[in-house]
Amino acid sequence: MKPKLYSYWRSSAAFRVRIALNLKGMDYEVIPIHLSKNGGEQLSEAYISKNPTRLVPLLDDGKNCIHQSLAIIEYLDEIQSTPALLPSSPIDRAWVRSLAMDIAIDIHPISNLRVLRYLIKQVGASNEAKDTWYQHWIKVGMDSLEKKLGADPRVGRFAFRDQPGLIDICLVPQLFNAVSTKMDMSPYPTLMKIFNECMKLPAFIDASWEKQIDAEGLNPSI
Repeated sequence: MKPKLYSYWRSSAAFRVRIALNLKGMDYEVIPIHLSKNGGEQLSEAYISKNPTRLVPLLDDGKNCIHQSLAIIEYLDEIQSTPALLPSSPIDRAWVRSLAMDIAIDIHPISNLRVLRYLIKQVGASNEAKDTWYQHWIKVGMDSLEKKLGADPRVGRFAFRDQPGLIDICLVPQLFNAVSTKMDMSPYPTLMKIFNECMKLPAFIDASWEKQIDAEGLNPSI
């Protein structure tokens, strides 16, 4: 049985898992969960029974259901060791994890769809205020990433050496979000160099927004 990935075409977290599955060459079936239609399909009783967190992604391998993108990605790396998504050295693994967490834990959650909706519907923020919030936190995070990656000798063609891995998996979806909001990307030459290398690879291209069966738009123009 092919694993099922409950996904939404523009979800950054689901995008990460799609990239990882593609890099591993694993066959999988995408089950679309629309985060807006019908009040949000992630809020349906059928989906909540599988994933009480009411978020995507969710990976169902027929025996187990795993949520949280980083947990899913490390699980995939453990059940299929090649190509490795984490380096072999403990200190390098810690460094890679720390930058991946900078993106997946610090940047993404405070600017994702449910937070932005809450700002508008519950706090009463205007669309302009919501956009200001979004760009502020994205910029804070990306400024930090640019400094870290721009100064580290471990950066090669990709974020760690010359093989795509966990940092790249997290970085590309976040840059899709930034570019889609018309952010000025000129302050981030290192991030964009890595991004452009990643987007030459089928694993990243095939995981992108416009390639999804539930896609409702194209990739942002770089």
